[in-house]
Amino acid sequence: MQIEYLKIFSDLVESESFSRAAKKNGITQSAVSQQLRAMERHFKALIVDRSQKQFRLTAEGKLLYDASKEILHLYDRLDCEIQEMRKVISGNIKLSTIYSVGLHELPNYLKTFMRDYPSVNVHIEYRRSNHVYDDVLHNAVDLGVVAFPVKNRQFEVIPFKTDHLIVAVSSSHPLAGKKDVSAKELEGFDFVGFDKDIPTRKATDEIFREGKVSIEPSMEFDNIETVKRAVEINAGFAVLPASTVVQETKRGLIHTMDFRKKSYTRPIAIIHRKGRVLTPAMKQFVKLLTGGNEAPESSEVSRNGTGPAEKIPTEV
Repeated sequence: MQIEYLKIFSDLVESESFSRAAKKNGITQSAVSQQLRAMERHFKALIVDRSQKQFRLTAEGKLLYDASKEILHLYDRLDCEIQEMRKVISGNIKLSTIYSVGLHELPNYLKTFMRDYPSVNVHIEYRRSNHVYDDVLHNAVDLGVVAFPVKNRQFEVIPFKTDHLIVAVSSSHPLAGKKDVSAKELEGFDFVGFDKDIPTRKATDEIFREGKVSIEPSMEFDNIETVKRAVEINAGFAVLPASTVVQETKRGLIHTMDFRKKSYTRPIAIIHRKGRVLTPAMKQFVKLLTGGNEAPESSEVSRNGTGPAEKIPTEV
């Protein structure tokens, strides 16, 4: 039996969807069904209980899934070790990232990485934070990048960087002349916020609670670019990562202010599923992100990869 059969079967179990397993492996839904039936004929056992409306494995299917994961893990580790011995850095990296980081933090890193490792193809998905976790958990991507990383036993969390939260207003806003502002001074002004389930919005609400002010958004959006456009037309103030408004500030479209007497930050982290074997290309990509703006001096890959991940504060 080919190793691809075990991978497709594992993807099917983890996604609980024939269509998603097919899309991930670049085959048709019919091909997934045919391969499942071929595996059942091979083992002379029913693997998926088709009498249930929801996807459910039989006892034999659960045993096969556990064994498949172990075999695939060993195969991936072997493949990585052979690549490391040959000092080969090539292949594909699938990355899922939140919009603000993908649009404002990663471009320079990606430019450097693609220059130094032209044989590696990096594919990026721009997603909401909860979808990034889902992508990583279901092996739809190799790595994820999130803000305010959630502590979860299923993920490895590697610190990337910390951003500074500021107050952003239009250049024509009444507060535009100030260098800093307290949460109390923001009360009474229109507030443009992210949707409530977005981590940066949760951090903003915590800032308001700490400042003992009651501020409700007049507008709510699910991505950074729409929030910035609303601020530019003076629809209200917003609390944003400083790195996301650099260009608008230079052009005089947005004025930024620090919070008075206290600094608020947004931790950003790289995540991957615990136990996942990182290829040499993935290790070098993580090394670049965690090592600063400069690319690694050598293309050689060490066996210990990126080393142990340090602890990172989490906020939700």
